[in-house]
Formats: sequence, C-alpha cells, structure tokens
Amino acid sequence: MLASDWRVHEWLKRAILLSFRQRSMVTAKVGPFEYHDKIPLKRGYAEAGVRVVPPAVVRHGAFVERGAVLMPCYVNVGAWVGSGTMVDTWATVGSCAQIGRNVHLAGGVGIGGVLEPPGARPVIVEDDAFIGSRCIVTEGVIVERGAVLGAGVRLTGSIPIIDVTGSQPVTYKGRVPSRAIVVQGTRPKQFPAGNYQVSCALVIGYRSQATDVKVSLNDALREHDVAV
Repeated sequence: MLASDWRVHEWLKRAILLSFRQRSMVTAKVGPFEYHDKIPLKRGYAEAGVRVVPPAVVRHGAFVERGAVLMPCYVNVGAWVGSGTMVDTWATVGSCAQIGRNVHLAGGVGIGGVLEPPGARPVIVEDDAFIGSRCIVTEGVIVERGAVLGAGVRLTGSIPIIDVTGSQPVTYKGRVPSRAIVVQGTRPKQFPAGNYQVSCALVIGYRSQATDVKVSLNDALREHDVAV
C-alpha cells in the first residue's frame, strides 16, 4: 500500500480524547498488581484467540486480532495489532499505532503513538515486517510491507533513510520502502562549530520477492549480517 493510501480518521481520535474527559479515575486490581486509571484493561483474551503472557498490558480501546502473540509488552489505546504478529518482551505500541499481520516487534521496540493533533498520522508497520531489538519508530513513519529494521535503528519523520544499494544514493523520509533491509548509520553535517556525524538509516539490501516470507527474512539477515 502506498503511503498516500493511508487515511487518518480524526473522529476516532477525538472520541478517545473526549472519553478521557468524561471518565473518572478508577482503581483496578489484577492479582498483586494495582492500577489507577481512567481506561480499564482489555479482557476476554481466550475468547478472542490471543495469547497474552504475563504481565502484558493492553488498554481497553485497542484491537488485537485473533492469532496475535503478546509477550510482556504494552499496547496503548486506539492501537491495532494484526493476526500472526508477535509483540515481544518490553516492546511498546503507542496510541493509535497500526501494526499489520505477521509482524515481529522484537524485544524493547518502541512504536510511537499519537492522539494529538487528531489529524496526525500514527506510525504504521505493514504486514510481514520485522523490527529488530531496541528500534524506535516515531512521528508517523510508515514501515512498508516486508521491510526489516536491524537492531537499534531510530526513525523519525525527519531522519533520512538512504538507499545505498545503487551507484547513487536515494533518500527517503517518513517511510521505509517495501522489503528494504535497514541498519543504523550516520552522515556528516556541517554546523557553525564544525563538522559532526548525525543519525540516518541505511538501506543496504532488499528481501527477495521470489521466496517465502520467512525464508527470505532468514536469508536477508544472514546475507547482510544484520543484528536483530
């Protein structure tokens, strides 16, 4: 799906914000744990067909599709998590973030959320993507279908994503191309005080379209020696 095909339904965000104003703080107890919040925790996982490993937390108002696996993680209000996706240990899915099907969010991944302004686009991770350990993706970045982010990649709407696989660099901002294999990088930038290295991300290869998704992921990680 093209980035331009995604649409933000502002009324949904406004409804969430309005509910915060109308709700009162309530104490909830789960075993030895106590919470004090305006939004209850999600329940009914067995009926929904979702595996949830303690102490994973999903707030009411998020949607987790049948077949998803939640390790000890956090999924915020308004988020969407697709079937076959694993949200691994200590990963966070922010407000209204959209995580597709058969995605792996590895340990400690931070997917940014956004409620205000209501028209702002949340982070979108499309189907079959792999987000490596301790990656941070914020400011409405779109990770397109089948893309792979190596461990520690940091992406915002302004950090350049530079394809270095050809004879000339190609720069993207705000989106990772489909099936791209991305690692953290730096580039020189001139400041009044001198020349310094600033963050960027590098596209160093692409997953094969001719093989099974899982096989192509394994091949890509081995071929490009990507840390996950």
